[in-house]
Amino acid sequence: MASNVQNTEETSALAEVVESNKFKTTEDIAFYRRQKKLLPGNSPYHALLDTLQLSSYKATLQLLNEENKVSLLLEIFALEDHVIRIKVNELKPMKLRYEVPDVIVNEPVTQRLTVVCSDGLSLTLAAANGCTHVLVIAKPFRMEIQNHGEVSMCVNSLGYLYFEHLRKKSQSEVNIRESRQEGKRKRDMETQEESEEDLGLWKEQFHEFIDIKINGPTSVGLDFSLHGFEYVYGIPEHTENLRLKTTSQEDPYRLYNLDVFACKLHSRMGVYGSVPLLLAHKQNQTMGIFWLNASETLVDISLNTENKTSLGKTKKLKTDDDVLPRTDVRWMSESGIIDAFILMGPSAFDVFSQYSRLTGLQAFPPLFALGHHQCRYSYKDENDVEQVDAGFDMNDIPNDVIWLDIDHTEGKRYFTWDRSKFPRPREMQEHLRSKDRKLVVIIDAHIKVDKKYPFYCEAKSKKYFVMDKDGEEYHGSCWPGVSAYLDFTNPIVRNWYANKHGLDQYKDSTDILFVWNDMNEPAVFSGPELTMHKNAMHAGGWEHREMHNLYGFYQQWATAEGLIRRSRGMERPFVLTRSFFAGSQRYGAVWTGDNVAEWSYLKISIPMLLNLSITGISFCGADIGGFAQNPEPELLVRWYQAAAYQPFFRNHSHAETKRREPWLFGEDNTKIIRETIRERYALLPFWYTLFYMAHTKAEPVIRPLWVNFPEEVNTFAVDDEFMIGDALLVHPVTKAGITEVIVLLPGKGEQNSPIPIYQHGGTIIPRKTQVLRSTKAMEMVSYALYIALDSENSATGMLFLDDGHSFNYKSKNQFLLRKFSFKDNTFSSVCADEKGCYCTECVVERILVMGAERPTCVTAWDPDGQESAVHFTYNAGKSLLNVEDLRLNLACDWMLKFHY
Repeated sequence: MASNVQNTEETSALAEVVESNKFKTTEDIAFYRRQKKLLPGNSPYHALLDTLQLSSYKATLQLLNEENKVSLLLEIFALEDHVIRIKVNELKPMKLRYEVPDVIVNEPVTQRLTVVCSDGLSLTLAAANGCTHVLVIAKPFRMEIQNHGEVSMCVNSLGYLYFEHLRKKSQSEVNIRESRQEGKRKRDMETQEESEEDLGLWKEQFHEFIDIKINGPTSVGLDFSLHGFEYVYGIPEHTENLRLKTTSQEDPYRLYNLDVFACKLHSRMGVYGSVPLLLAHKQNQTMGIFWLNASETLVDISLNTENKTSLGKTKKLKTDDDVLPRTDVRWMSESGIIDAFILMGPSAFDVFSQYSRLTGLQAFPPLFALGHHQCRYSYKDENDVEQVDAGFDMNDIPNDVIWLDIDHTEGKRYFTWDRSKFPRPREMQEHLRSKDRKLVVIIDAHIKVDKKYPFYCEAKSKKYFVMDKDGEEYHGSCWPGVSAYLDFTNPIVRNWYANKHGLDQYKDSTDILFVWNDMNEPAVFSGPELTMHKNAMHAGGWEHREMHNLYGFYQQWATAEGLIRRSRGMERPFVLTRSFFAGSQRYGAVWTGDNVAEWSYLKISIPMLLNLSITGISFCGADIGGFAQNPEPELLVRWYQAAAYQPFFRNHSHAETKRREPWLFGEDNTKIIRETIRERYALLPFWYTLFYMAHTKAEPVIRPLWVNFPEEVNTFAVDDEFMIGDALLVHPVTKAGITEVIVLLPGKGEQNSPIPIYQHGGTIIPRKTQVLRSTKAMEMVSYALYIALDSENSATGMLFLDDGHSFNYKSKNQFLLRKFSFKDNTFSSVCADEKGCYCTECVVERILVMGAERPTCVTAWDPDGQESAVHFTYNAGKSLLNVEDLRLNLACDWMLKFHY
């Protein structure tokens, strides 16, 4: 759903005006201005090495700011799985500073650190794994993270450690230096005379909004230098390329969740969600930095070069080989503490695993959620829903879900129905159930202030809403008018809210109803930057500024928990959220928000989704066709072709656009869209297996090419094509009038292709042999296995199978995980996880081998060792071997032998 910006044919131009009028530039952000006054040089912080204390799980020592004499506490942890954690807090704060809760899934397992070297000027700590060392240099303070004797990362080497300690307002505040290096301090007189108000220390104004800071300035910052790295990725969500750009002469990347309608492309401003995880990659290593801070955060990135001698290496001659790239990453947050995790890799998949151990794995979605979704703002009534649903059947197009936006409610009161438009919601849902389909309804974060609205009255009586700075219920304007906002940071509120999804609470809901959380940045039309005032108060006395980016995370969590409780813990939920943070992957799906029906927005959706995927959120997508404006038929077709190969597959559009159901653009286009959606459904076994691997092993479902081809430098900046698992390479068409595109095939150069989808040699893809109207209708359809042989005539693949909707795969081991392999002219299907005990009558009916020679015969070996000949055909021109009419049970081990 859009913000309160009206949709027009000039949406893109209007969006830029909206940005300039409604949202801050970096010059409007006081803590950023203060931190940017620092110039690189000697830090005022010195490590007091004689304060070192070692325990069984961490090392601590004090850092002294020699200018203001404030001491900080540095904590260093060596976590299992090759991760270093660094925390910096005040040694003796006036009050507790906010530390992000709930994002880290379990207390990380730590290793003992030992001192291996100390000379009074520095000390070296070694982790128990023996390969990781942390060098702490006393004056000025900096750290080096070493792996197998090589320096992988330096911390505070530029001297940007910044920590505004809690203080009383009466203290002098104008003490910011542009340079920390003695003898080289240069101050501009105007800057020297800046007042506390100019610096935004205790009060900050943006347009008519005044932010009173009861705790004064509390911002923190730190720099990290990545040695040998020039390609960095991540920190979604931005309308930017996959590879992050230098910000030396441009705006930093902003992580601040905002309701930005039709966001300007190639912008670093914050939009709907944020994940403070940055990945760096070079040919022999991938690393990550996870900055655990939920307040407004800005990230500066600078690409530099350095001599190897700066890392303690010497050579007789100075050559080009002595020059290394270096990427400097500077994190700046408005509040909280410094809590950073350095993910050492060394491979991309190691980093994915390390991050998932901290923040959790991708939730395993029910199978229907991977099908096609049809949405609009809004389908107007029950008859409209019935007609749209019937349209899919009449046009032989599969679909799994119909969505309802805000107008299905009674006066925009959530958990209600507009009885004039939806007089029989239960019957409507049962009709969809009869077609094996589901319903998703929107439930936003704002609650209509209405004394006749029982939901509001109960929450008000229990004091479950966010409060304003004066202790009164916080009110803001949103879709219902005057609205209150539930304090989802409070576990008591989350528990109460979760229970509201129960069938006994949500009147006329059924178990095929699932939920869409929108506007949960939170959107506040009457607030600064269309969001909540930073000095609003949450449970525990914390200001909203401390945890702004967590708000949507908490709502999605409570919603997912509510749907699980509804089924008494039996059924997997589906929840889509617009706002998200690190860890949101545990609760469902996200989408990229209010995009526009323009080719450029289709193109930018690819790197946006890839950066989400490599930062833990595999279940992601973009609105097909663009939410705002009307797509030309060619754009809609191309968008469908792109989205069919992306994880979340939903058509969604604004109320003021023309209807966009896939059969409304002429028979020729309907045919192409039909084929595209049907191809998605044929590949659902492949998609479902990939989501199981994401859920259990943190392997992204879609990936940039460099993840699968980490040594091939020409893949490192590619973001117009991507891999699905390790098997399919896809290059969507993102320009009008294109009949051919140039596709980079790693290891094979470039090729022209009108249908840019390739299966990677050495892989096996499971497919369904027939497509029906929904995923549930296809449960018993047989399977085909597509084998692409590599240069050694071998291939492998996996298939996960369960009931598609419950937690029985986990609680009762009711699943099958099969491993397929082709080697030495033998194809085999074996169990890949002995715990699985799911029973199925599903069979493999066909096996297609690409790149094969013609055999003289093919025989099948059943579990009893009986051999029988099977039928096959061979296409010599395509080197395609088709083994047909099989009845090979997926629950059993079996083999096929190819005789030559």
